[in-house]
Amino acid sequence: MHLHILGICGTFMGGLALLARAAGHRVTGCDANVYPPMSNQLAAQGIELIEGWSADQIALKPDVFVVGNVVTRGNPLIEAILDGGFPYMSGPQWLKENVLVGKWVLAVAGTHGKTTVAAMLAWILEESGLAPGFLIGGIGSGLQNDSPFPKGQPSPPGLARRDRHGETLRVSPFVVEADEYDTAFFDKRSKFVHYPARTTILTNLEFDHADIFPDLAAIETQFHHFVRTLPAGGLIVANGNDEALARVLARGCYTPVERFGVAEGWTADGEGADGFDVLWRGAKQGRVAWSLTGAHNRANALAAIGAARHCGIAPARAVAALAGFESVKRRMEVRGVVNNVAIYDDFAHHPTEIAATLEGLRAKVNSSRIVAVLEPRSNTMKAGVMKDRLAGSLAAADRVFCFSAGLKWDAAAALAPLGAKAAVTDDFGKLLDAVVAAARPGDHVVIMSNGGFNGIHEKLLARLARSF
Repeated sequence: MHLHILGICGTFMGGLALLARAAGHRVTGCDANVYPPMSNQLAAQGIELIEGWSADQIALKPDVFVVGNVVTRGNPLIEAILDGGFPYMSGPQWLKENVLVGKWVLAVAGTHGKTTVAAMLAWILEESGLAPGFLIGGIGSGLQNDSPFPKGQPSPPGLARRDRHGETLRVSPFVVEADEYDTAFFDKRSKFVHYPARTTILTNLEFDHADIFPDLAAIETQFHHFVRTLPAGGLIVANGNDEALARVLARGCYTPVERFGVAEGWTADGEGADGFDVLWRGAKQGRVAWSLTGAHNRANALAAIGAARHCGIAPARAVAALAGFESVKRRMEVRGVVNNVAIYDDFAHHPTEIAATLEGLRAKVNSSRIVAVLEPRSNTMKAGVMKDRLAGSLAAADRVFCFSAGLKWDAAAALAPLGAKAAVTDDFGKLLDAVVAAARPGDHVVIMSNGGFNGIHEKLLARLARSF
């Protein structure tokens, strides 16, 4: 089958392209903007990329056009597809019909932490010998997003479940990051309703995606729809401290629920620099020994351990597996250290994520300076919905630089509570100059954006190498 993917450089559609390519399909695609890490992954697999949305791509004559949610009516290529009556479908639909059939689907949903939790879960399953398939927005360290079976294992041993006739089936696990964003211009349901999940993690729920949801209640309704599709023989592992999730589950749930973060479920104890203890209903299951920081990562681990247990993996084994987990790209990824200045890349694009990232780093580096460099790039941030929370989320940083190009609100006014430690500019060159001038040996510079940010990481490393 030949797939031509519209919006191929988005994290979901790019991951889908890699899965399709690994399964033996011919894959081509187009997008308006190309940036790492997805562009690098696609190029490495020999997937042909076309810049832009020209209607002459119809001449490729694929078996199906797979349409990402970045594509809207008026797009030249989609108009040509519709006018010509060519076959098309959404990415989630293609995934369901061509990949998820017959799989034990483990879906990770929520506003924050989906990528990291999904990567942790896939890592645990892999280290336990179950050879999972996965579609995760980020690229897990040690996991290959170019194959449904990481590390090249020929076939998974499978999990056991019963079919509708009572027969025992052997099925392989598949971990999917279950996004609440809409599916496509012709399907406004959230992506996750397409995924036939058996094991589900609900990390948390806050208002986000202001471009498609008017308020938190609207998002809760989409999660309600998702929960109502889950089987009675499945399991939901939910954040026990999240009021919005509690409201979702109270609206109707037919699936058993385990909670993390509360005494009657999965909890963390004995936190230290070397890790933390994992408890299930107060009984110690083992100690996660790792270097990841922050309460958010401890919660992520608890969720993954709980979901893995539903697949028959003992908590002690899951705990041991996490010792080798190194997080995913663009989640506090160290991009380089120059003259004792460390440069991190982080995907944080919501005040809750920004605060968790910086507070976790502060716990690790103690009194060393943290320099936060922020590009408010998501549709929600550009609209200014979260601007009143932004200054508070950056409180743990010693210096803050904000790139304000394209914003519909006054970033300088929003960051005024930070006083002299915050600087705002809409000129990228001036931003780069200011960060270089401010950097000192021993600093930890955290670049926070959900986009390429004009290649700031490499440019900053190169400039710092020349400036000392």
